[in-house]
This record gives sequence, C-alpha cells and structure tokens, in this order.
Amino acid sequence: MKIALAADHGGYELKEVVKTHLQQNGIELLDLGCFAGDSVDYPNYGKACGEAVMNGEADSGIVICGTGIGISIAANKVKGIRCALCTSLFMAEMARKHNNANVLALGGRILEPDLALGIVDVYLTTEFEGGRHQRRVDLIDSI
Repeated sequence: MKIALAADHGGYELKEVVKTHLQQNGIELLDLGCFAGDSVDYPNYGKACGEAVMNGEADSGIVICGTGIGISIAANKVKGIRCALCTSLFMAEMARKHNNANVLALGGRILEPDLALGIVDVYLTTEFEGGRHQRRVDLIDSI
C-alpha cells in the first residue's frame, strides 16, 4: 500500500507525526509537502494529493490542514476523489465502510496526535462493504 500525504502549514506538525507512524508500520509514502511550517496555500496540497490518488501514484491519500475543512474541499474538487474529514474513529470507519473514501482529511489544530493516529489506523484497515453502498458511491462519482 502506498499513501500520498499532503498538508499545509496548519497541518505540517501532524503530518510529520502521521508520516513517522506510517513509516514505522512499513507503509510506503509519497510525501507531497509542505516541508516546513511556513505559510502555504492548502488548495495546492489538497489538489496534489487528490491527483496522486487518481493518477495511480498512490493507493489512498491523507490530507491535513488546520481544521481539515479547506484541504478536504480542495481534494474533493479532483474528479473521482471521495475525501472524508474525520474527527473520530467511528467517522473513519464509516468513511471507508459506507463511502469508500479514498482520501482522509484531518485537522492538525483540532486533533490530539494519539486520536489522529487512531483515525489513520482505522481508515487504513477498514474495508469497503460494497453492496447497497456501491450504488451510492456510484451516484457520488457520477456528479
């Protein structure tokens, strides 16, 4: 599994925590930045991650900004991306089981690192249920 990882300055610190966690678990990464805490524009990073997933450079993505809101909106502008902003383990589970999310969004200024890593782990280990949910995902993708 290869994960594309991208953040703006508001998500930079959490991105580095997530990056270390994923590397320690043997997950291959495509780090798309940012690479410091200097102010940058989150839409560029959300777009880059979404495009990496859609182009097959990564199997899934994780995007992080201060709240997760802006970068998730940007990622979702890439056709075919289903980016879910998750603030709980249950949201991460449902994002995968029911929505087949292919990008996870986190808020670097609203999540404690331990909770964020738990959300990442649930997101990465939960499978899409398919069935009746596939029809709904297809409807989303047709928009």
